Amino acid sequence: MKLGPIALIAIIILIATPLLFATWVAVTFNSFVGKDQAVLTQWAQVETQYQRKINLIPEIVAIASSYMQFERSVLENITRLRSQWQNASGINQQINNATSIDQTLYLIKITYEAYPELRASELLINVMDTLTGTENRIAVEQSRYNGAVGVLNAQIRSFPDGWVAGTFGFQPRPFYAPIPGGPGNEVP
Repeated sequence: MKLGPIALIAIIILIATPLLFATWVAVTFNSFVGKDQAVLTQWAQVETQYQRKINLIPEIVAIASSYMQFERSVLENITRLRSQWQNASGINQQINNATSIDQTLYLIKITYEAYPELRASELLINVMDTLTGTENRIAVEQSRYNGAVGVLNAQIRSFPDGWVAGTFGFQPRPFYAPIPGGPGNEVP
């Protein structure tokens, strides 16, 4: 049996369409995997820098607590938040804890500036300088993380890639937004 040119074209289309669709799904899926891994890798960089900040907290608490007039509740709160960050399960929880830590450290900085005895402490000056440098490193890594999140989230929300994302369970990742006027973001 000999097929005519129209029947041959129809058969080619019937075979090529599912193959092209499967190829598109595979390429899109792999793109999501790569972008999701980039987000996780960049979060690990944020985490590394943030751990440096977390490691400074006991030193800040030890130095500041030696001054009786320093607000004890602030020091207790920062210690509690430090433990919560270290025990957080997942990026969302770490971001929420980091935001709370940043707010409390900002309070410590404000309080620190209000007490001349604390400002005169050479140990605390050195720790605060280290903290500032660490916050700058965090800001750089945070920006890179947010860039990777933006790329992933844009693809998840785009059509028709959003269909592949939903089918395979890719979810938008949270941005790590700084606190306006908070540490490293003081308004001039």
